[in-house]
This record gives sequence, C-alpha cells and structure tokens, in this order.
Amino acid sequence: MSDQTTAPDTQPLLRPVRLGALELPNRVVMAPMTRARAANAELAPTDLHATYYAQRASAGLIISEGTWVSPDAIGFIHVPGIYTDEQTAGWAGVTESVHAAGGRIVSQVGHLGAVSHPDHHGGRLPAGPSAVNPEEMSFTPDGPKDTVTPRALTGAEIADTILSYRQAAANALRAGFDGLEIHAQGSHLVAQFLNPRLNRRTDAYGGTSEKRAQFLLDVVDAVSDVWGGERVGVKLSPYWNGGPAFTADAEVLADYDLLLKRLGDSDLAYLHLVGPTPDAGTDDTFTAFTRFRSHYRGAVIANLGFTQATGNELLERQLADAVSFGAPFIANPDLVGRFAHGHPLADGDRDTYYAGGVKGYTDYPTVAGS
Repeated sequence: MSDQTTAPDTQPLLRPVRLGALELPNRVVMAPMTRARAANAELAPTDLHATYYAQRASAGLIISEGTWVSPDAIGFIHVPGIYTDEQTAGWAGVTESVHAAGGRIVSQVGHLGAVSHPDHHGGRLPAGPSAVNPEEMSFTPDGPKDTVTPRALTGAEIADTILSYRQAAANALRAGFDGLEIHAQGSHLVAQFLNPRLNRRTDAYGGTSEKRAQFLLDVVDAVSDVWGGERVGVKLSPYWNGGPAFTADAEVLADYDLLLKRLGDSDLAYLHLVGPTPDAGTDDTFTAFTRFRSHYRGAVIANLGFTQATGNELLERQLADAVSFGAPFIANPDLVGRFAHGHPLADGDRDTYYAGGVKGYTDYPTVAGS
C-alpha cells in the first residue's frame, strides 16, 4: 500500500478529491476495462474477479468493466452482466473484497446495441436506434465478424431498455457498489442514439441534437432515481473515431458541447470524458479538456493515454478533477504506490488482455515499498 499522506502537495494525482458523494483519497482512477474473464454460462463474476479488483484497491476509485444491463445488451464474449441474481451475487463478492482492502468501486453499466451480432442472440438481429449498419466489428463466440443491419427499437422497447438500466442500477446498489457509471462512450448504444448517422428516428428520440440526447437523459434519470445523481457518472467520448459512422467532425463536437451543458443540470457525481487520440487530426488533449471545461460545470475525470506527468499537468491546470488510467493498471496493481515512490511501470502482456484466467490478470507483482 502506498503512503498517500507523505507529500500530498507534490503531485496533484495524490491529493484527495470529492466527486459528488464520492470521497477519493487520491485522483488516480482505474478506468473500466473489458478483460473477458467471465467464462461461465451465467456471465457472473467469480472469485478471480474479486481478487483482481481488490489488488487494485489503492486507486482513488475503481470503475468496473462494462457490464450488460440485459441479455439483449450482450455483444462481446465472456463479459459479465448485472441483470440476474447470480451476477449480482458475484459482484457482491467483488465489492466486499475491494472494501475490505480499503477501496471504492462503482459499477459501469451498458448495452452494445447495433454493434452486437446475431451470434450473441440466438440468430436474432441486434437492435439499435435505427435500421442502419454501423459497419463495425463484433467479437462473437466464433471470432470477429462484421456487423449487420440491425432492426430499429420500437418506442415500447426503448422504454423497456431504460427500465433495464434502472434494474441494473438497483442490482448494483444491492451488490454493494459505491456508485454507478453509465457507459455512453465508443460505439455502444447510447453513443448510437447520439449519432445522426445511426439515429434516423423521427420520434421523441431522434431528428434533432436535443432529441438524440433524450435516450441518455432518460437513462440518467432512471438510474439517478435509484442512486441519487451525486453517485452517478457518465462516460462519453466526443472525439471517438470508429468506422464510417463515428467521426469527430465539427458538427459532432458541437452536439457534444450542447450535451455537456445539458448534463450540467443533472447534478451528476462526475463526467468521465475521453480525449482525442494523438492521430485523431482534431484538438490536442489539453485543448480538448479546455473545451470540455468551458461547457460542463461539474467534476471531470479525464481519460485516454495519460502518463503520470501529463495527468499531473492536466490537474495542475485545473482542466480535470481526476485522471483515469486503463492499461497501466493491468500490469501495475500498485499503480498509485508506484506514482508516489517513483517506481517504474511494468508492461502488460497484450495477449492476455481479453483472454485467459489467472495469467495476465491477477499474477502481476507489486513493488516492495509501493
């Protein structure tokens, strides 16, 4: 365990922070990462998951891997859900282990929508906001396959989907999590509703930027009814580029500017915002987070490719309130301690990121004194 009290003023990453009702001893957040270790028919977390997360409990906050809100949400192999009693019990074991190790953990919940594949649904078409092929890759039990043209969700199905988020939020509360994060980044269902290329609806959930955002806002209201907004976060990726459907052009970024302003009225614990990749051809990281700050008045967790140095700089410039790290937490369960004591970071085994059991998951060592 690191001694985070030795020099709290030397590194912004090691200073405590409050995000809504979440009290963090440091600003090093473990980002949600799919690790595909739920290799059981129930798609339930196991003791292995509990060990993995507890090993990383020195993080200011752990955000769980994205979990399915319903069977219809599934779109990747061996990813756990949080829609059954068995899954909820598995997650209760995880939260108990994290809390016993002194940590804090929130549940990330989501739905893959049109980027899923019939192979995940017994041959049935996946559903999205409209019948438009996102032209992405789906990871099926038989390997990667091209996405297909989905069917459009009916109004009644949208209402049911929102209820599934609410039930997942209730299950997360029952499982002992400290809060909830809505998966709205990448090419998942919420991002599909926000996307004018994939959302061609003419009802209350499409047609204008405001209406395309309504699905997310309704999900926020549903889960906040369970948790209270002060324990709810939303993860967004305005600069996401993926396939022909997701392009971070000026129009898309302007839509996200408006969305950030609207989310500012929701009294969320935080927004978890993904910046641009270095080769995105758009804004650089600091320009992007300056833009986010100008439109969102609440707490921000920054994500994507930060190092200890750039994370500290971002916080020093007050462009975010915390920084989330993904890959560094895979091979460095004691990442906070390594930051505190200047220990070098280990590299992860990429071949085990999305497959395997203990190997490449819970077998990374810590450094003495970290």
